[in-house]
Amino acid sequence: MKIKYFLMAAVVALMTACGTASKVPLTGRTHRISISDAQLLSLSNQEYTKFMASAKRSTDAKNTAMVQRVGRNLANAVETYLRNNGYANEINNFKWEFNLVQDKQANAFCMPGGKIVVYEGLLPYTQNEASLAIVLGHEIAHAVAKHSAEQITKQMNQQMGTNILGTVLNSAVGSGVGDIASQVAGGYFSFRNLKYSRDNESEADYMGLIFAAMAGYDPANAVTFWQRMAAATNSSRSEILSDHPSDARRIENIKKWLPEAEKYYRGRGSNRVSSTGYSQSSGTLHIGGSSSSKRSNRR
Repeated sequence: MKIKYFLMAAVVALMTACGTASKVPLTGRTHRISISDAQLLSLSNQEYTKFMASAKRSTDAKNTAMVQRVGRNLANAVETYLRNNGYANEINNFKWEFNLVQDKQANAFCMPGGKIVVYEGLLPYTQNEASLAIVLGHEIAHAVAKHSAEQITKQMNQQMGTNILGTVLNSAVGSGVGDIASQVAGGYFSFRNLKYSRDNESEADYMGLIFAAMAGYDPANAVTFWQRMAAATNSSRSEILSDHPSDARRIENIKKWLPEAEKYYRGRGSNRVSSTGYSQSSGTLHIGGSSSSKRSNRR
């Protein structure tokens, strides 16, 4: 038994050491990722192409233009921040696309590489462009923070651990990126339905709020938007049993982060975007350094 526990400890240590360490923009959190950007983007593009081939694009020209406008404003703000804060190499990973599809679900997602899809069913809840920017900022934050890569790394590490222990204990199981690729091809793995940890979701809430403010949207809209969502879902689920923070906790956190987000919003001056989506000025966007934007244990 001692040998078994020693081997398990060795596997845990090996998995912890695996992967490349990097810092998440804005938060400064360090994470380790075992899948390369090229591998992640290849898998993401494969799924995105398959999804869009079967999806029905919206025929609402006005709303489609709105989604593209909000998406582009956010993309420009994110790229400016990355360029000004030592993450310029990350910009090459994004080939932005913005889509509105016919689906009654209140949903949206951003796949790795900046492939954004908004479902028409979300728009009655967002009600204005600023609230849509809050949602898309959150989804873009998942991509910028490489949360998909984190979750895939966890799966790979679990498979690796099972494989190593299985070899010793005569119960081997497959592992690695190849398994994930096969699951994508077979439809068993989906970036769209990937479950992020509660910490990932909280981090995306924070980053998305800042990104929306950087893009010129009033971050205060986040509170009223999530209040509408909470009222619509009448959520009474336990946070312990959920991958997402509870609605009450999410709103509470956003209220705590608002003073910081509003600094970015006020910093836009006359370049803010109204709720109808039109900039009040065509001046140059300036986004400050990263030293004042890092948070510590705010979840």
